[in-house]
Amino acid sequence: MADFKKDAQELLDAIGGKKNVSAVTHCATRMRFVLNDPSKADKERIEDIESVKGTFTQAGQFQVIVGNRVGDFYNEFSAVSGLEGVSKDEVKGAGKKNMNPLQRIMAALAEIFTPLIPAIIIGGLILGFRNVLEAVPMWFLDGQTIVETSVFWSGVNAFLWLPAEAIFHMLPVGITWSVTRKMGTTQILGIVLGLTLVSGQLLNAYGVQDIVAGEVPYWDFGFFQLDMIGYQAQVIPAMMAAFLLVILEKWLRRVIPEAVSMIFVPLLALIPTIFVAHAIIGPIGWQLGTWLSLAVNWGLSGTFNWVFGFIFGGLYAPLVITGLHHMTNAIDLQLVADYGGTNLWPMIALSNIAQASAVMGVIWLHRGDEKEKAVSVPAAISAYLGVTEPALFGINIKYVYPFVAGMIGSAFAGMISVAMDVTAFNIGVGGLPGFLSIQSGLLWFFIAMAVAIIVPIALVIVFEKNNIMTSWENDNLPIPKLGN
Repeated sequence: MADFKKDAQELLDAIGGKKNVSAVTHCATRMRFVLNDPSKADKERIEDIESVKGTFTQAGQFQVIVGNRVGDFYNEFSAVSGLEGVSKDEVKGAGKKNMNPLQRIMAALAEIFTPLIPAIIIGGLILGFRNVLEAVPMWFLDGQTIVETSVFWSGVNAFLWLPAEAIFHMLPVGITWSVTRKMGTTQILGIVLGLTLVSGQLLNAYGVQDIVAGEVPYWDFGFFQLDMIGYQAQVIPAMMAAFLLVILEKWLRRVIPEAVSMIFVPLLALIPTIFVAHAIIGPIGWQLGTWLSLAVNWGLSGTFNWVFGFIFGGLYAPLVITGLHHMTNAIDLQLVADYGGTNLWPMIALSNIAQASAVMGVIWLHRGDEKEKAVSVPAAISAYLGVTEPALFGINIKYVYPFVAGMIGSAFAGMISVAMDVTAFNIGVGGLPGFLSIQSGLLWFFIAMAVAIIVPIALVIVFEKNNIMTSWENDNLPIPKLGN
């Protein structure tokens, strides 16, 4: 650890000293600070420290990229500074003082969806694999699918629907659990609430449109009836119901005596929420989600859908910076629920590829810079696999022109994708493996991928060779400053 002592002291001085640190912790590769005055942090001085591979500000936290030995660095920093670390949750809480209301909402939304992402990604891969098995005619099978010619693969295809259905049809269970987890209320109540939205007693939401009036089962309360409709794969109704449960539980814990709270708080929070969820929130939330997906689908399928694709493709990377990109998860899932596929997800995968390719352009131009290579190569690999934050914050925003080059490449790739009606089964793996999630228009997706690779690399080279935007500093970029 001794080799970090000098760098740790230098970092402490460069961030404004001990008095400027409100909270500190670390994750797998980064030191994470909440600073009392972020403007006192000297970014240029910090990035010149030998152990530091980059800096960025996110969710009200000033983050310093150290690498895999961040644990050793953190211990040395604690020794020279006298500062004791806190939990990541405490740092997140402290960081909120540096966030505006919109960013707080987006941060909360991110914390709700983040625990669900691993399952959603696996589900997307499964659906993509099933697509290859059952929907792609194979030339070596005389135009038949694998499922049509193999009993074994037909069985595999049928079996894989079990986890896929659990992930996507039962998604409301995950959402209601995640909301209660995030808000600090009773998580098992959230799980039970989610189960009541997708119970086998209820009519499957996917079949409601095909059921004639009078054939929908209902609960008969004498003076009114309530349709027994499920909300499989519905995001907005699940979120609204979960937040109602959280509000009720927190209020009841304040007004009910502690001696009987274990009985009456769960009872009076859960039962009314379930009723309101089916009588009011579910129908309203479902309608809101339908309108939202209609609006996005109108943009994706209208006469000028290529314009929508160009704009969304170009602006997705800035959405990642602000945290607004988490809203697209809900829109994707709503499109899938309403239309059986999503045009949005292919553009997200293409944006990942474009930002990764911009980093590749920088790697080519700056070959020989070992310190930058330590950041840029892993960042490019990560982005090509669908996680762009290291590329965005470590390289592209730092130099600005790669960021713009990636946006332009993504815009043209998105335009091609939408114009050619490329759709995905569902949310899947982003970046290069994104083709596994494609439902239709696979050839055009590969063409758009080529654009997302070639255009950013070419533009990065052109921009740097001609000194276009190369003199800009990170602080001149307006979007990242939203976090300050």
